[in-house]
Amino acid sequence: MQTTLNTLWKRMFFVALVVFLATAGPVSAAPKTLIEGITGPTFNLTATADHIGTTDGGSYLMWLFADGVGRGQYPGPTLIVNEGDLVTVNLTNAISGPATEPVSIIFPGQTGVTAEGGAAGLITREASFGDALPVKYQFVAEKPGTYLYHSGTHMELQVEMGLLGVLIVRPAGFSSANPNAYGSAESAFDREYLFLITEMDPVIHNLVEFGRKNEIDNTKYWAVYWFLNGRTATDDLNQAHAPWLPTQPYNCSPLIHPGEKLLMRVVNAGRDLHPFHHHGSHADVIAVNGRPASSGAGQGIDLARSGFTITAVPGQTVDAIFQWTGKGLNWDVYGTPADGRPAHDCVDNDGDGFADPGVAGNNPFEYCPDHGKAFPVVLPETQDVLIGAFYAGSPFLGGVGTLPPGEGGLNPYGGFSYMWHSHTEKELTNFDIYPGGLLTMLIVVPWSVDIP
Repeated sequence: MQTTLNTLWKRMFFVALVVFLATAGPVSAAPKTLIEGITGPTFNLTATADHIGTTDGGSYLMWLFADGVGRGQYPGPTLIVNEGDLVTVNLTNAISGPATEPVSIIFPGQTGVTAEGGAAGLITREASFGDALPVKYQFVAEKPGTYLYHSGTHMELQVEMGLLGVLIVRPAGFSSANPNAYGSAESAFDREYLFLITEMDPVIHNLVEFGRKNEIDNTKYWAVYWFLNGRTATDDLNQAHAPWLPTQPYNCSPLIHPGEKLLMRVVNAGRDLHPFHHHGSHADVIAVNGRPASSGAGQGIDLARSGFTITAVPGQTVDAIFQWTGKGLNWDVYGTPADGRPAHDCVDNDGDGFADPGVAGNNPFEYCPDHGKAFPVVLPETQDVLIGAFYAGSPFLGGVGTLPPGEGGLNPYGGFSYMWHSHTEKELTNFDIYPGGLLTMLIVVPWSVDIP
């Protein structure tokens, strides 16, 4: 895990260390990680104007959804409901000034949506600034899955300005102790993370802010910012609800143990195709647009589609299961006594090829055919390499070693780090400054480390 990371990376990733690793300790039980959001089935959203920041120091006017009367946020609050709920969303428009215009919400993937109040718009009822009562939208959440919600008014402007969010419908009988996405064993997961992708052309936002909305020309649209959950890299690695990002509460920092199943909820709310590449392992696609992949009625979820890049087209959601075990690396990722690492066992009583959890001496989910195999290469001397901030001084999962002064420090528990990013190279920048854009880091930590 030797990487070339410059000083800028090290400084920006420091907070990620504080949040995800500095509080870690010996694990007693592995709690599940669920996506942050607000639970329904009734929501009161307010459209408001505010600013967001970008990692390169930019500040841009946005139109944002707020939970009640608080500050707006980008993206809007993640709405979490249960299958079968009668969902009610009350929308108030608080965007004032010369740029104000009616706003609305539509819910792709939901059927039988009704709207009351406000005024009739092209697609649905719309709320105007100063309306005495909110517009009320209602629908029954008939199917579990991952969905978008966004403005249905002047969409080429209002979605760009930030009026969007994610709706998650939990399956009937959902349990936070043993969660699944679609009520089936194939969709079971240990941790879930949201990867909401958007982009921005700051020219549009500046024109709106300075009262020149009539000059916007969408034929000249040119994005220079790309966001994961409303933040550009490397801000997305900072803590959730960071006080210096008051309108961008969500982060994007996946963290797992070996063998755990990570549910990737990938949502493309932008105009372009953003190929999202996840290093470390393939992922099995289990659903698209909230509809499970199936070969036929009663046949369960078809896991035949597996890949290393998720290509969600604009407006599409893709759910996939990612799992890392180290299988196939052809060396013992925990090290051997010959490598200077403590001896450990790889007891596989169930015959699945992996060390059984709960067995003394085992590293859970170690791939037993690789047990005891030495590290395949000789590492260069420390003075001959540029050691990155996430290198723990050892090539082994859970291993740490001596590092030169001022090097490393962001990986005290010896996790394996994998960059997850857009496969469109320009999208790894913030206004042409690298690193930035659609980029985050997955960290696999040993089972001895508790994930907060």
